[in-house]
Order: sequence, then structure tokens, then C-alpha cells
Amino acid sequence: MSNYKKAYIAGGCFWGMEDLFRTRPGIIDTEVGYQGGENENPTYKNHPGHAEAIELTYDPNETSFREILDYFLRIHNPTTIDRQGNDRGSSYRSAIFFQNEEEKKDAEDIIKIVNDSGKWDGHVVTTLEPYATFWKAESEHQDYLVRNPNGYTCHFERFEEPFI
Repeated sequence: MSNYKKAYIAGGCFWGMEDLFRTRPGIIDTEVGYQGGENENPTYKNHPGHAEAIELTYDPNETSFREILDYFLRIHNPTTIDRQGNDRGSSYRSAIFFQNEEEKKDAEDIIKIVNDSGKWDGHVVTTLEPYATFWKAESEHQDYLVRNPNGYTCHFERFEEPFI
């Protein structure tokens, strides 16, 4: 029996986020989907208010929620509202979907550390949202950049050194 945990984050187009996280130490599985919106069973063409999110299954013996958030805040621009690269709209917002008060506190702490670092030109605008149902995206969106290595992404490591 495993003691794997799940983390839920959104930081722009889910393809690039998934692609970078899939190879991180301690990440067991990734799924892309929709979270935090208005309708049930959202689709790519109908997901009002949902963010393009990723579900990360991780081994807490190899990585922590805080380390996941640290990396998350280095691979997308958390200082832009509803925008990543060429993508605009609430689907592309930066969000952490916390599952309990401990995760919320960890997220608040990491955001403060990132803001205090002064590495970004602006302040982090990542929203902290209570966990909402994660709706798995259509199969053509899963592992998209593995199947389409030249596909669009605006995600990359902006800072090599961790914030924490």
C-alpha cells in the first residue's frame, strides 16, 4: 500500500506544466484537466471558469508539497493575472488548489518567500483556492508534448536555484 499524495495546481496551458513535472524526482504520475469552474464534466471547448490544471501524484518520501510549489513558481510567471505566454483568460490563471489548512499555509509561506526574494519583477498573483473537483481532460491532451515534442509551451525554468 502506497502513501502517495496528490497536489493540484494551475499555471497556464496544462501541456507545458505536465511536461516539466513528469520528470521531477518524486512525481509518480501526472494528469491534465480542468478545475475551479462553473460546470460539471467540462471539456476543452466548454470549461467556463475552470483553470487548465494538473493533478500530480507524488511520493512524500521523495518530494514535498512545498518543493512542488517552489518548482511550480519557477516554471511559469506567477505575477501575471489570467495570462501565460500568448494564452489569455481565466483558464490560464495561476492557482493552487489546497486540500487542507496545512497545504494552504505552505502555499502562503512559499508565496511570501518568493515575493521577498525579489526575483520576479512583480508580486505573485497566484490564487489560493479550496480544492474543487478535478475533471480529467480529454485523452488528446494527456501527455501532449510527449506525443508532439514540437508542440506549444511557454513553460521553462526561469530560475535554477530553488526559492526554499
